[in-house]
Amino acid sequence: MQANPANDTEAPGNGPEVGEDPRIVRETGLAARVAAIAEPVAADLGFDLVRVKVSGRDGCTVQVMAERPDGEMTVDDCADFSRALSPVLDVEDPVDRAYHLEVSSPGIDRPLVRRRDFERWKGHEAKIELAVAVDGRKRFRGRLVGIDDGAIQVELLEKGKDETGPALVAIPIDDIAEARLVLTDSLIAEALKGEKARRRDSAEQ
Repeated sequence: MQANPANDTEAPGNGPEVGEDPRIVRETGLAARVAAIAEPVAADLGFDLVRVKVSGRDGCTVQVMAERPDGEMTVDDCADFSRALSPVLDVEDPVDRAYHLEVSSPGIDRPLVRRRDFERWKGHEAKIELAVAVDGRKRFRGRLVGIDDGAIQVELLEKGKDETGPALVAIPIDDIAEARLVLTDSLIAEALKGEKARRRDSAEQ
């Protein structure tokens, strides 16, 4: 196995303690088995698991994304998590073939898997795919507005032919199969701003 720490990107703002905000978007199949092993290892190190993805890249790659509750995940954090997780995966042996282990932060155009993600990134664009259709649709792209009464409020950017003005849709949290931020200039600027603030705080300590 090969560990590949990547993406030293942080999100703005402060989050809750590890485990206080459980994931609402989860894996299935083999990725779910790996996630069940990785999540407690991450928690022991003070990290929240974000996502596990198993792909055929380089034969087989197991990608594990994690972050601290405040959104930060450094290269050193990725390396620490990889060193702790690798032997546990060797013992549990959930993957029946040789594979590469890649531990990374969520990156800029990150998956949205917890309630705090949708609140933290309000004002930015996201793509959301549902397990159950809402108004005959399973895929939405729009600007995150917030959470209200168990639903994600999204201002649609792609309107139907009979729609005029902002179209706001309420997407039930429990119906979300996948969601992630869309890479835009404003998102990049926000990420860079957060990175500069983190470096400034580190220099002052």
